[in-house]
Amino acid sequence: MLFLNPEILLHHRSGIFGTHFSFSRQTLRNNGFKFLYYGKQPDLARGALCIIIFLSSRIKVMNVNLMRRIDKILGIPLCRILSIWHRFRLLFIRSRPFPPPRRILFMEMSEMGSMVLAYSMLMKTRTMFPGSKFYFLTFKNHRSAVDILNVIPENQVITINPSTPWKFIQTTFTAIRTMRRIRLDSAVDMELFSRYSAALSYLSGARCRVGYYQYHQEGLYRGHFLTHPVQFNCHLHISRNLLALAEALSPEPKERPLLKKAVSEKDIKRPRFRATQQEKENIYKKIKRDYERFDGSQTLVLLNPNAGDIVPLRKWPLLRYGQLGRLILNHPGVLILVTGTSSEKTQTEDLVAKINSPRCINFAGRTDFRELMVLYDTADILITNDSGPAHFSTMTGIRTFVLFGPETPDLYGPLGSRSRVFYSGLACSPCVSAFNHRRTPCRNNRCLKVISADTVYREIKNRLPGKNQHLESRHD
Repeated sequence: MLFLNPEILLHHRSGIFGTHFSFSRQTLRNNGFKFLYYGKQPDLARGALCIIIFLSSRIKVMNVNLMRRIDKILGIPLCRILSIWHRFRLLFIRSRPFPPPRRILFMEMSEMGSMVLAYSMLMKTRTMFPGSKFYFLTFKNHRSAVDILNVIPENQVITINPSTPWKFIQTTFTAIRTMRRIRLDSAVDMELFSRYSAALSYLSGARCRVGYYQYHQEGLYRGHFLTHPVQFNCHLHISRNLLALAEALSPEPKERPLLKKAVSEKDIKRPRFRATQQEKENIYKKIKRDYERFDGSQTLVLLNPNAGDIVPLRKWPLLRYGQLGRLILNHPGVLILVTGTSSEKTQTEDLVAKINSPRCINFAGRTDFRELMVLYDTADILITNDSGPAHFSTMTGIRTFVLFGPETPDLYGPLGSRSRVFYSGLACSPCVSAFNHRRTPCRNNRCLKVISADTVYREIKNRLPGKNQHLESRHD
């Protein structure tokens, strides 16, 4: 019965923990073992939960695989308990029609690039329900991706810190309290079959809950408490799948499966980012510190050899990036910047060493997120793995070339006409999807290795300085 009333879990000094309980680690440990060995049956439940939280505080790093295991091992029973409680409550609650939403929560946790693909959904919802207030729930390290869209007010973004299990638990409870205090009427869960986000949508207190539902697809259980369950269509681009969530907010959920309506291509929109002249000059100064001969006239080519931790197999081999970099530098007037985060510096240094030219600079960790967007709006070409930069770059005028392998561009390809994707289409690809929670037995990403540096170079060489230079406007 621990999770039947969400309010019980939200008070640090009352409820299941007793009137004098606090979240200190020592108290968790001492009270936990005391409840386990000396308590009655209700105290056993309290003690077990205390020990679970205490043990989580001892784990220092929260990685993707750990989060997947937590989502499966704890998420499935939690969603089942919430489903039982939901059906029990329905026995005593009179059915009422859903009014037009006025306070809508959008939830996206896993990938930053999905924020760009969700822009169309946010704009469609604003058109459908003018005057409604938007809130957004995401992980703390993805906050900048929400802010750059310039759709959700800063004080209406709720964050959860996943850096350690201890902070993850603490900030999850804080987020639930915040959501319930807002008195949301609608929650839109944009995650693909995550039990964690499904549980949060229910615990948020929103009466209308929209999200993807498994129907007859086995292994994707996430409870039965969605009021507007939408069928995920693996044959539609993710931006159109997200638009279906917005459309599902409107009607009464009388038919199954939702959404029984075509999603129009004309509703697909891209957010735009335009750097100020001062921001561009600041980026020029940073580049000039590493390459004194830079004067703004060079063609800037960005290489992003990273792909995040969710699907590491999305990385094109560094050897290929090195070969491509050397081919690009055969053109005079080109400067290569290798981008990435501070934690990726070792990998970017290896790539710079492979290219081995003073015109190739390691720029990893040199920018914050907004400065990276300014760099995209300043540079000419980006070559990247299938990752967040492939989508954020479409907000600017840069020409983007994206390498796909374990996932399909039909579902996750970047928007806009200034992007070109490379995809080998092997019979085993795509091997990761929403249906296997992006896990694969593959340890050899041949789908990317078969894409040669020459193949990519042939596509970009006419956009580099030289006798065959292709001149074009930066913005379409």
